[in-house]
Amino acid sequence: MNVVTTLKREFETFMTLRRTLKWIGDIEPDSEQLVADDLEASVDKHRNNVVFRFQGQITTYGELDDRANRIANWAVDQGLKPGDAVSLFMGNCPDYVAVWFGLSKIGVVSALINSNLEGDGLAHCINIADSRAVICGPEQASAMAGVANELKDSPPVWNLGGGAGQDLEPALEASSAKRPDRSFRAHLRGKDLCLYVYTSGTTGLPKAARLTQLRTQGMMRSFIAPCKTTARDRVYITLPLYHGTGGICGVGMALYTGASIILRDKFSASKFWDDATDEGATVIVYIGELCRYLLNQPPHPKERSHRIRTGFGNGLRPEIWQDFLDRFNIPHLCEFYGSTEGNVSFANYDGKVGAVGRIPGWLESKFDNIAFVKFDIESEEPIRNADGFCERTAPNEAGEAIGRIGDEARMRFEGYNDESATNKKVLKNVFEEGDMWFRTGDLMRKDEHGYIYFVDRIGDTFRWKGENVATNEVSEVLSKAPGVSTANVYGVPIPGTDGKAGMAAITTDGEVDFDNLHALLSERLPSYALPLFIRVQKEAETTGTFKYRKVELVEEGFDPDKMDDPIWFAHPDKKAYAPLNRDEYETIVSGGYKF
Repeated sequence: MNVVTTLKREFETFMTLRRTLKWIGDIEPDSEQLVADDLEASVDKHRNNVVFRFQGQITTYGELDDRANRIANWAVDQGLKPGDAVSLFMGNCPDYVAVWFGLSKIGVVSALINSNLEGDGLAHCINIADSRAVICGPEQASAMAGVANELKDSPPVWNLGGGAGQDLEPALEASSAKRPDRSFRAHLRGKDLCLYVYTSGTTGLPKAARLTQLRTQGMMRSFIAPCKTTARDRVYITLPLYHGTGGICGVGMALYTGASIILRDKFSASKFWDDATDEGATVIVYIGELCRYLLNQPPHPKERSHRIRTGFGNGLRPEIWQDFLDRFNIPHLCEFYGSTEGNVSFANYDGKVGAVGRIPGWLESKFDNIAFVKFDIESEEPIRNADGFCERTAPNEAGEAIGRIGDEARMRFEGYNDESATNKKVLKNVFEEGDMWFRTGDLMRKDEHGYIYFVDRIGDTFRWKGENVATNEVSEVLSKAPGVSTANVYGVPIPGTDGKAGMAAITTDGEVDFDNLHALLSERLPSYALPLFIRVQKEAETTGTFKYRKVELVEEGFDPDKMDDPIWFAHPDKKAYAPLNRDEYETIVSGGYKF
């Protein structure tokens, strides 16, 4: 990298950070300025702007505010008070935002529940928020009916659009569209709750992350500067609104600037470019697998004729990053790292392929609340030295990313509505007696230039033949093999062996040459990282936010009697993948093959 390029990059980073800090401002725990205040100010400034373009209909900022006011006044009539929680169980639509915006006007906390849940998971999410009421959409009516007898304290259920419970629409029509007096929320401060947003539940029941007013404000403003958003932009959101990336960061980017949101009820790879081009999208909000789905689609006549100039999201894997930019003619994407509840976050402002963020050397003192510590894969705990303290990693060495817990806005960790779950995320006595740090549960590495790279989730990395195997690195290589569409890699135990063997659940978009796949992977992976088992699925098992499910796959292992999917194994004698039948399975588990 030459001097001119380096100076230009540093200047752009500096200016973006400056703009970001200007937008985020001095958000403090005791601030009287709340989310509802911010949004009402934006409405007053952009009242006639279009805020939503949804299913052929448009909604202005003024109309959104009127709808939110009706929600707020209705909630007051229901006896709901500041601090009470209402579960919001709906699909994507403008009313979704109107409901939680309206409830925030009177200090009521909205619990944003995954619209695809049912049964125990749904009841659990409503109950752990201590919900005083539930507002649901028509598509969620049957799921609500199914858990009616499992809800704590039997909260009333209201529906928008028909279905379970009482019809909310007539009540809203009878409610005033006038803004409720600010006195309802006057005693609240930045440290008070605004929303509950749930973890994805890939490894158990979802946890309710507590989003304070200041945390929500920070998320809603975070990508305005990196994406240089203005009121002229149109932000295309296909992610679920119950998710932090689309529903808070993406929605916030628009609401705080007067921009328009092109909203879809759900992501459609086949309709994506028609929507983006016909509606004039300039900004996209993505999840990495969304980008992979688009790349796997056949060429679309409008995939390069759009006006998209930028976007933000997370999980965009290095092996498809540049291909995505080049094929779809998108100049810039801002990849970020961060969890809804955590106090560790980064953003890749300059778009370096593969990096999730950067801490330049001249900014390290400003990021002393973030550290990367040496980690033991087997114990799944940070390594302690002779004095009992953790040690920082060297450049390019993988370690767990942690964030110092403190009273400043950027260091706060509000935890979950479950004390035991909260305690599991806190690491104590890290660098000195009495200090506390938030555990991200992610292995990351920082290079000599300050760029930060995601390595793997703790628990996804496993040991085989005395070596650490990062599932993401294996999936990157495997997904490049001809015919392989997606690759979900995990570790499975084999009786009589130490550690876990690599296994991959793949989907295909063509013929996979299993005769030559072993040789192909052996050229690109060390022998210990080569997947011993490959399971071919018709569809990848993912959450509503496109995260791969692994728990069930690990439990099923490579036992052919537990699944209908074909399985191939790396035959140790043939040095090639061969079909796994019951006889071969028995040979493996009895120790007949030496891997």
